[in-house]
Amino acid sequence: MNVEINGRKYRMACEDGQEEHLLALAGRFNASIEALKGSFGEIGDNRLTVMAGIAVLDELQEAERRIARLQHDIAELTEAGEALANEAGELEHKFGKRMAEAARKIEAIASAIDEAGAGAAPTQENGRL
Repeated sequence: MNVEINGRKYRMACEDGQEEHLLALAGRFNASIEALKGSFGEIGDNRLTVMAGIAVLDELQEAERRIARLQHDIAELTEAGEALANEAGELEHKFGKRMAEAARKIEAIASAIDEAGAGAAPTQENGRL
C-alpha cells in the first residue's frame, strides 16, 4: 500500500487488516513533519524527517515514563489494598472471637438464671404456691 509523507508517496507493506492502522500512523507522522515545517520552514526533507522522528521518540519516551509511574502507583495501591484487606480480616477474626466469648458468657448467665429460677419456683413441697 502507499502512504504519503511530506508530499511524497512511499510504498509500504503491512499485515492483513493493518492497513487502516498504517495509514493512521503515516498521517500522524506526516502531521508532525507539517508542524515542523510550519515552525522552521523548508529546511530539507531529510532534516524534517529526522526531527519528526526524534519528536515522535520523545513523545514515546514520555509516554513510557508515565506508564512506569502509573505501574508504580498501581503496585503501591495494590500493596496498600492487600494490607487493608489483611487488617480487615484480622479485625473480623478478633470480632468473631469476641462475639463467641460474649455469646458464651450470655449462655452462662442464662443458665445460671434458669438454675436459680428453678430452685425458687413455687412448689407444694417447699410450701409456696
